[in-house]
Amino acid sequence: MTTSLRSTLDFLLYDWLQAESLTARARFADHSRETFDAVMDTCERIAREKYAPFNRTVDVQEPHFDGEQVILPQCTYEARQAFADSGMLSAAQDYELGGMQLPYVVESAAGSFFGCASISIGSNLLTTGNANAILVHGTPLQQQVFAANEFNGRWAGTMCLSEPQAGSSLSDITTRAVPDEAPSEAADGSVPWEQDPLGPRYRLRGNKMWISSGDHELTENIVHLVLAKIPGPDGKLVPGVKGISLFIVPKKLVDTEGNLTGERNDVALAGLNHKLGWRGTTNTLLNFGEGKYPVRGGAGAIGYLVGQPGEGLKCMFHMMNEARIAIGMAATMLGLAGYYASLDYAKTRLQGRPVGEGGKDASSPQVRLIEHADVKRMLLAQKSYSEGALALNLYCARLVDEGRTGSPEAAAQARLLLEVLTPIAKSWPSEFCLEANSLAIQIHGGYGYTRDFPVEQYWRDNRLNMIHEGTHGIQAADLLGRKVIMQGGAGLQLLARTVEATIAQARAVPALSGYADQLAQALQDVTAATQAAWSTGKPHEALANAVPYMQAFGHMVLAWMWLDVACKVLAQDASLSIAANAGRMGAARYFFHYELPRIGAWLGVVCTRDATCASLAEDAF
Repeated sequence: MTTSLRSTLDFLLYDWLQAESLTARARFADHSRETFDAVMDTCERIAREKYAPFNRTVDVQEPHFDGEQVILPQCTYEARQAFADSGMLSAAQDYELGGMQLPYVVESAAGSFFGCASISIGSNLLTTGNANAILVHGTPLQQQVFAANEFNGRWAGTMCLSEPQAGSSLSDITTRAVPDEAPSEAADGSVPWEQDPLGPRYRLRGNKMWISSGDHELTENIVHLVLAKIPGPDGKLVPGVKGISLFIVPKKLVDTEGNLTGERNDVALAGLNHKLGWRGTTNTLLNFGEGKYPVRGGAGAIGYLVGQPGEGLKCMFHMMNEARIAIGMAATMLGLAGYYASLDYAKTRLQGRPVGEGGKDASSPQVRLIEHADVKRMLLAQKSYSEGALALNLYCARLVDEGRTGSPEAAAQARLLLEVLTPIAKSWPSEFCLEANSLAIQIHGGYGYTRDFPVEQYWRDNRLNMIHEGTHGIQAADLLGRKVIMQGGAGLQLLARTVEATIAQARAVPALSGYADQLAQALQDVTAATQAAWSTGKPHEALANAVPYMQAFGHMVLAWMWLDVACKVLAQDASLSIAANAGRMGAARYFFHYELPRIGAWLGVVCTRDATCASLAEDAF
């Protein structure tokens, strides 16, 4: 952990995003800069004491299954307990739910300490996201029994979407849910399936793959949110996503008071996945309803319907969108962790000599790595990627608060802008903060490729983020195929107006006017490429180059973030007398000089709807 992170967060949170102004709103009226800082202090301390010292421990002591239960290192239990005790699981929730009514932007900033300290200890974002989905779509009793006990730390939560044969293609899931029409043997007597107080009761059968925290002993119970299909009258599953429903499937059955009944549900761990990184979190293949744990007279995992039949994906997307922003933050913090480690190494490692007018003087003493221009280049790249991504993620978190507590018009605009930015907030950090981790290894040289230094683990941990919560290609297709054209392009137009406001502000600052013009051109190019991609109206042509489009779009957005940050820096410290501000301006300059010019190549194939990739015959590979 480093003091640089706290000072960066304080600048972005208070100076740039004006988070303290949220205390003027009724929901946050009990808060102040002091309460926000107290939360930040608590999370920073827990991360420093319970997470950071054990990042390598959870990497080398992988979860294992002894045939009865999953075994995790003791440090995982202690870290999870400290996090639950801090109240952060319910930080943003109502007081009535035991929450703090904390702004989401403050919660995100405070949570970033854990990502920097050890990303894979625990999976608290899944528990919070699971409970939030139940809060929005569940019945009052489901909220009271399941969500409340996740927020208070008694239980953990998962999201069970993917299946071994379906992967990201959720329309192809085959997990079945049929009404539990056999008499229940619950203590309170038989209850017809459709009248169960915890929700219409079904029996689920199927397999779910890649389920993070799918089994463990960290909590007394695990609440699975499971996507499954209810068969039609002919007994067949409805094709596509319209047949998908959402179910609460607890690992251990509970009563209406939230007490364990002593019955194990028919959910069995089939195996643990052995991962490249992020090893501190169990990743599982779960079998639902295979009969290993017969419950209440038969096989089939008991689950309770959430929301309406056939609307499961709609319900789950509430959790998935929140998770996508959180994954962007996870990628960002891994990028920053690698940056801090390589910066420290570059400042202390002696290697090589500078080139003078007469070449290198072998008799002169060696210099530190950071004195070489190419090492500074790699450090600036990491800084511009990671601190820029942090600004983007916190900006999106601030939009969440605006969408919840702003005036009706401001809230609607914030939600629309967030819709457009979510694919970028998830995917841009996942790609470019991974590149930052690669550069951190490079700065360490051969040592970076060994396990003697943490940077190789950061890279391994970060490689997951381009895959889960919607792969890179899926996010790109969502951006170009839906987000920028929905509502007649209203979201893209709103983004353009918002970026143009920053451009106008920057043009009034002599030191930034050139960058303002550069960003204006990039915005114009992205807008033109969007129109060119869709000019034939054929989705397969438009989307063939969706990933290059997303890369260019993301770079434009990050340039906007840096220009907006630069405006604030120069307004506060025009002479750049503060080293941190000089660093921010250096990162901004780097991004505009070295990164933003790259978008031309990406947009070139988008504008021409280049078919090189799409048209090559399979046998030519």
